[in-house]
Amino acid sequence: MAEKSPDSSGSVDQCSALSPEQRMQSPGIGASKWVRLNVGGTYFLTTRQTLCRDSKSFLYRLCQADPDLDSDKDETGAYLIDRDPTYFGPVLNYLRHGKLVLNRGLAEEGVLEEAEFYNIPSLIKLIKDKIRERDCKTVQLPIKHVYRVLQCQEEELTQMVSTMSDGWKFEQLVSIGSSYNYGNEDQAEFLCVVSKELHNQSYGTSSEPSEKAKILQEQGSRM
Repeated sequence: MAEKSPDSSGSVDQCSALSPEQRMQSPGIGASKWVRLNVGGTYFLTTRQTLCRDSKSFLYRLCQADPDLDSDKDETGAYLIDRDPTYFGPVLNYLRHGKLVLNRGLAEEGVLEEAEFYNIPSLIKLIKDKIRERDCKTVQLPIKHVYRVLQCQEEELTQMVSTMSDGWKFEQLVSIGSSYNYGNEDQAEFLCVVSKELHNQSYGTSSEPSEKAKILQEQGSRM
């Protein structure tokens, strides 16, 4: 059982009167070192030594039978805790070995909520640092661009540049000579390089300039 009742002489459970370190060293109390927890309908079996790892935590107080702590038990004698068992696992493992181990897809924020509920300061700090590191990596991702090369005549150039929309921006203009139309004057022709920030790469559009765009940009820079 997780806890013994007082005997006929009125003495209290020997284990509950000892510190976590004394419990490990005291003989004759091995039967009471195991604790059964019912967290949101899922059972966890662990030791008092593990639960008492942090003297400020809710779980430490639970093992000490704190009179100010409402600690009901179910029909099997397990302590009832109305929390999410999915996020309790990493908390319990942290108390076991001092490391934060999260399964793939498990949100750090969910484990943080449990660490704050059980009042484990060292784990709270560890998770907040992990969240901060994760968010920092997300913010520092480089901005990607998609490039296009448009061909136009001189009389079309002003209108094309002034009517660009949907996030497209003018990057570079490259002259490619002139064309002759029968009955009209020669018209200078240009290649216009434009770009746009690529926020969603799921469409399979290349985020780097094409080889043709790179060549045109190099030619333009030498003109």
